[in-house]
Amino acid sequence: MALENKTLKVCNCNRSMLLDGGALASALQLKAPLDIHTELCRKEAESFGAALKDEQCVVACTQEAPLFNEFASAAGSATPLKFVNIRETAGWSSEGAMATAKIAALLALADLPEPEPVPTVPYRSGGNLLIVGPAAAAVEWAERLEDQLEVSVLATDARGAELPSDRRYPIWSGRVTSVSGYLGAFEVAWTQENPIDLEVCTRCNACIGACPEGAIDFSYQIDLDKCRSHRACVKACGAVGAIDFQREERARSERFDLVLDLSAEPLVRISQPPQGYLAPGRDPLDQALAAAELARMVGEFEKPKFFAYDEKICAHGRSKKTGCTACIDVCSTAAISSDGDRVKVEPHLCMGCGGCATVCPSGAMTYAYPRVADVGARLKRLLSVYHAAGGRNAAILFHNGTDGRELVARLGRLAAGTRKGDNRGLPARVIPIEVHHVASIGIDTLLGAIAYGASQVFALSAGSEADEYRQALERQMGYAQTILSALGYGGKHFGLVPAADAESLRAAVWALAPAACVPKAATFNLSNAKRTTLEFAIEHLAKLAPTPVQEIALGRGAPWGRINVNTSACTLCMSCVGACPESALLDGQETPKLRFIERNCVQCGLCEATCPEKAITLTPRLLLAAQAKEAVTLNEAEPFECVRCGKPFGTKQMIDSMVGKLAGHSMWAGQPSLRRMMMCADCRVIDMMENQKETSIFDVK
Repeated sequence: MALENKTLKVCNCNRSMLLDGGALASALQLKAPLDIHTELCRKEAESFGAALKDEQCVVACTQEAPLFNEFASAAGSATPLKFVNIRETAGWSSEGAMATAKIAALLALADLPEPEPVPTVPYRSGGNLLIVGPAAAAVEWAERLEDQLEVSVLATDARGAELPSDRRYPIWSGRVTSVSGYLGAFEVAWTQENPIDLEVCTRCNACIGACPEGAIDFSYQIDLDKCRSHRACVKACGAVGAIDFQREERARSERFDLVLDLSAEPLVRISQPPQGYLAPGRDPLDQALAAAELARMVGEFEKPKFFAYDEKICAHGRSKKTGCTACIDVCSTAAISSDGDRVKVEPHLCMGCGGCATVCPSGAMTYAYPRVADVGARLKRLLSVYHAAGGRNAAILFHNGTDGRELVARLGRLAAGTRKGDNRGLPARVIPIEVHHVASIGIDTLLGAIAYGASQVFALSAGSEADEYRQALERQMGYAQTILSALGYGGKHFGLVPAADAESLRAAVWALAPAACVPKAATFNLSNAKRTTLEFAIEHLAKLAPTPVQEIALGRGAPWGRINVNTSACTLCMSCVGACPESALLDGQETPKLRFIERNCVQCGLCEATCPEKAITLTPRLLLAAQAKEAVTLNEAEPFECVRCGKPFGTKQMIDSMVGKLAGHSMWAGQPSLRRMMMCADCRVIDMMENQKETSIFDVK
């Protein structure tokens, strides 16, 4: 049957699922009952071929997707098929018979348009590989890979090694000082610490015979523990000049496309090293797997540009003062760095976790794969169909497309045979949604899902997520939970579900108790503008809250709050106004007044760091009263009028403070300059020009 010009093909997979075609048709608002196939990929394949004549076909099976694509290709279908997994995610469960609402919701997602394409990031690798590590292992792998890649060796330890007698590839020695870059553009720097330069050495063996201590072997490196500095080797080397105990130029660097690091401890010590860099350690099997993977990294590649950055609203810095560093702190790939008053992202290093967008308080950093608006559209459609079909207490389970997807599928497969005892699959109310990385699920998406009627939102941590992302996600969930709890929505609405295997995932999801839902689902769409989405979501949740409140205290680092001004110290210099990137702080225009719009404040701390009097402190909180959107006065002062023309130009407190501090200084005592501090800018110039008897710098001998 058609769903917005699409044909649905649903199969109960050889009767392993209890599917009701009439109930599904009703849930999806179809005009006729839905035919439930039994062996669509086998005996009923002819029925599938007939369906390909329609505009687009949606197949509720991912197991046989390659086969169905072959059918479509043979039939000459020009429209790509869409596949939905209802088997492992819903039908294979002890509550499979009660999962009609969930199945209908998952099928309804196929009716959404594809997300807009995102820009891509290119890579180009010519196969120039550097193998770093002990000479024995590095040379062995160089010998194996030289026919596939353009290899070079950097030996960090020569013990037990024997270099080839013929020079087929470069071999250096030394201690690595830095490895930077990415696939196709690595920069490796090292310091040569051995007197023998392997680039210059001809391997003539003269030094080996000349050394009285036997400190040189066929690694062509001097064992400095044995060497007694006779320098016989230097004399034997002669004009070749490969041996130099006094070498000054020891620092070297080269560019490579790929790096195979055989060190016991990785040279690049970050949670997610760059693509093209592999550090398998000393295990031979891991080394073999890494070598095989590197051999495939030759050619031109591209990946999505996962982020978008709006410098104008970034709260990282102003006037060389540092404020927010949340994105820099959370990035596990070292792709984000400070670049003056803004941040800089190296897209080739970005792995698409989205953690930077999740922790960004202003929305300057946004996730693009998919965008928040795309995730919001899926949530809105899914929850709308789920509730319309009679579903209750929906728990959204976000998971990634790698180990998270496999874990969900594994749980479903375990339940397929028994559907009883501990092998129960997913509960009917737990709806899995796949995203590229769970760290991209920010507080805007979390609260947006609750506003759409979800009971809970969880993120599955299957093990591939870096610690930085798990901690960041838990903090964001903590802020969101604090808000809902304060508003009277009972229960636990958010959480990270750590699961190393299907059994632990099963135990976790069945232990989840439903939490309170909003009585009416929101109708707005989630926006890519983070603060706008949060504004709509919080307003909806507060409007329907069981316990209306005006103010919610939040923990440190929360993206809302007020600033506190010590009025006795503040001189209304307005430095804080100039530093504020979000227009939360405003001046009084014609009067000396400091105003504040709390809803605009992201608690970046730039005002606190900029204030010369240290008169500002921050207090995280969420103010729900109308006052949060209005400009309130934090400090105001009596204006100071120019002693010459009477025009107000500053505050009396500021001028009195300046005069008081400088009056006792010998440089200012008795000089007209002291009085000029009490004049406006125009009058100061006039007074200087009129006073011809005043001593100037040119009169000083």
